[in-house]
Amino acid sequence: MTEKIRPRRSALYMPAANARALEKARTLDADAVIFDLEDAVAPEAKADARVRACAAAAAGGYGNREVVIRVNSLASAWGAEDFPAVAKSGADAVCAPKVQSADDVAAIRGALESAGAPGGLEIWVMIETPLGILNAGEIAAAARAEQYPLQALVMGTNDIAREIRAAQTADRLPMLASLSHCIVAARAHGLDILDGVYNNFRDSEGLEAECVQGRELGMDGKTLIHPGQIDICNAVFSPPREEIEEARKIIAAFEARENRGKGVITLEGRMVELLHRDMALRTVAIARAIAESGDDI
Repeated sequence: MTEKIRPRRSALYMPAANARALEKARTLDADAVIFDLEDAVAPEAKADARVRACAAAAAGGYGNREVVIRVNSLASAWGAEDFPAVAKSGADAVCAPKVQSADDVAAIRGALESAGAPGGLEIWVMIETPLGILNAGEIAAAARAEQYPLQALVMGTNDIAREIRAAQTADRLPMLASLSHCIVAARAHGLDILDGVYNNFRDSEGLEAECVQGRELGMDGKTLIHPGQIDICNAVFSPPREEIEEARKIIAAFEARENRGKGVITLEGRMVELLHRDMALRTVAIARAIAESGDDI
């Protein structure tokens, strides 16, 4: 496993118009902070928010946290100015809203290239429309590129619910087909996928239940709207100790002299395949990255 593994358990949206929020983000335990130029910013404040977000990213001080800037779409009145600014901000990634096709991904890459962005600037895309869901496979297939790699799908569940006219129930049953379809697309092309926000930031039990559901579905983490949601999210999306211990057993078994080169082995009375080893390697890598960030799991 040569790819760089980063935990993305918690990704907190921060309104970029709020200077205090951008400063506070340096002290929070979120794996990623998303400076929002889109939904969280009124039209008259967007220009100032852009300056604040890019200045904060350039100043740094966010430690191991990924710094992501959510721009306005290229089709909007502000996207044409957002992309050149973010391109030179030093952010880790740009988050693009309402992506609906592989052509949209190509347009995002073109805008970044035209703006002279460094080739390592990553792309996160929001899936939040019916077309985005239907085309999730082709969007995810556009991941691999020499420049501006696509790293994550981000579910915009509030917009999805509105667009497909689905009720937002506690069990999210009306949303499961959309969520699962996008998870399969992400996994088919080696991408991370982040669940949508939980709107009632005072409801800890409801948040935990939705985090558990998201993890069981296959999500890598969750986007958040309030710092008070971070601890629960991190706890749920961290691999449990017993899972880490089991993963280490599997890795050690395949590395044993008598098992080298084998595709299938027996471990404690059960069959274990190379795919289980690959899953174990990722689990241990995630646990190591979390530990390096200072969290105890």
